[in-house]
Amino acid sequence: MGIAKVRQDVDLKRRNLQHAFTSWPAFLEYVRTDDTDLDRHGHPGGKSSWSNEDLDPTPPEKRTWRWWNYCTFYFSVSFGNWTLGSTMIGIGLNWWQSIIVIFLSQFISSVAMLFNSRCASVYHIGYPIVARSVFGMWGSYYYVGARACLAIIWYSVQLYSGASLMANALQAVFGHNYTGIPNHIPASVGITSAGMLAFFLFWCVHFPFCAFRPYQLRKFFWFKAIIMIPATWGLFIFCMANTRGNLGPLQTLNTASGSSSSGWGWFFVYAINSGMGNTATLITNQPDIARWSKTKSGAMYTNLIVNPLAITLSASLGILSTAAINNAWGLQLWNQWDLLTAIMDRYWNSGTRTAVFLCALCWMVSILGTNIAANMIPFGADSSMLFPRYITIPRGQFLVEFLGFAICPWKILKSAETFTTFLAGYGLFMASVVAIMVCDYWVLTKGNVFLGYCYDGSRNNKHYYYTMGWNVQALIAYLAGIALPFPGFVGSLGANVSAAATDLGHLGWMLSFTVSFTVYWVLCLVWPTQNQKAIKEMELRWEQMSGEEIYAEDGTLIRETGREVVVVDDDEKNFTREHIGDLKA
Repeated sequence: MGIAKVRQDVDLKRRNLQHAFTSWPAFLEYVRTDDTDLDRHGHPGGKSSWSNEDLDPTPPEKRTWRWWNYCTFYFSVSFGNWTLGSTMIGIGLNWWQSIIVIFLSQFISSVAMLFNSRCASVYHIGYPIVARSVFGMWGSYYYVGARACLAIIWYSVQLYSGASLMANALQAVFGHNYTGIPNHIPASVGITSAGMLAFFLFWCVHFPFCAFRPYQLRKFFWFKAIIMIPATWGLFIFCMANTRGNLGPLQTLNTASGSSSSGWGWFFVYAINSGMGNTATLITNQPDIARWSKTKSGAMYTNLIVNPLAITLSASLGILSTAAINNAWGLQLWNQWDLLTAIMDRYWNSGTRTAVFLCALCWMVSILGTNIAANMIPFGADSSMLFPRYITIPRGQFLVEFLGFAICPWKILKSAETFTTFLAGYGLFMASVVAIMVCDYWVLTKGNVFLGYCYDGSRNNKHYYYTMGWNVQALIAYLAGIALPFPGFVGSLGANVSAAATDLGHLGWMLSFTVSFTVYWVLCLVWPTQNQKAIKEMELRWEQMSGEEIYAEDGTLIRETGREVVVVDDDEKNFTREHIGDLKA
């Protein structure tokens, strides 16, 4: 009986798939996502789709992440920062200054992550829905779309980085049979045939993970955290043993003469800002991770402890290891794949090749996990909001998988150094976004989000339609936040700007965050949004609107229960309408 039922289901799916390719309307109907109760009741009479399974609040059974899961997640993402220390030395710091700057920058980042996690932890919504509540039902499309575009590019760049480690593994296994692959790709393209093979294989490794949502990846991040410990410490021990701990002058990695700023204070803040660029994406992405939390604080305080310590430790190991090898071998290395290549070139034997293969495999898993957390999941969430009728998180993740290959990162990294500088400095744009979200939730709305109104893009939405769908106050604060450091940012791309502009540009993320937070707060004090006025009139307490029940736009009671977010029975709906009337009165 069971086998017959499975065969029947498979046959039905096969016939549905065949029918989908008979015409374009049939295909659209096939890929169309199911309407949710929040979508049906969130905008009465509207034809647009504003929700799907992944835009609805996370139901209880999918809130599977506890505080220890977040500990392993943050550790797994943070402990692989081997090259951050070398970057700090490269801009002109010595070894102890680099360690201090790394710790301070990551502590500041962790504080920002803490505050940006709260809304998602309480209401179980991702970044796109938080953006709707803050920036407006239509204005949010810009802030979500900008993050999605950035995620595509970074996803592709991380694929290329991981491909270098795949090349290490292939060389360790196949030796000259891999490195001697004839090249049939023009030099102008920026990649060889062997490199393309490594890129394709690493791209394929990502493919199965596209099918999973974050709540299903807890064990993977456990695995990533565990294997990174022997890989990182093993590479460090080898470097120390091989060089007998002779570090030489720790500035051997230094490829820069230091800062062009006029004083040490500006340079020190610039160094901290550079360190924060390492986690700027994760700060913005916190709601997409925190929404799966079992508790309201599970995603908050864990990163405050784990993230600074893990990054500082791994970066310090990177500083010492690379300095020792550079001093002993007369090289200028800064990343782990070049180091592994140098080790094989110097010690070509079976034992070394086995160790390098295992080490490269572990580092590949590290980059894979970081790419999933920092780029794949965010793009999946963003694309599900941009096209809710047809795209869910898994579909969006498959989409970015193909887009990451299509934009040819080897071409970008070969021909556009200023473009990689742009990517590194793009954090100042997202800093303003985070500042406004944190200010709105913690200061201005007392942690109250009207979830039922996050799915109505009509003028009838009294909370989040704002002005023509845009929160004008937030837009002004956003522009103010990027205005001051922007000239310096342009200068980093090659334009001629003043020394003052350069100094302000060095403040980057911190300046953007501070200015946007302050401007938005002051502006809303004298010119509050309609939503802020409503919260004040209703005299709501801190996070009073949180809970398992949602009041939709048409007064329907919708409850987060089990694995779904569904309408409750008619008796409870009638009770809810009376309750809402009392609350408004």
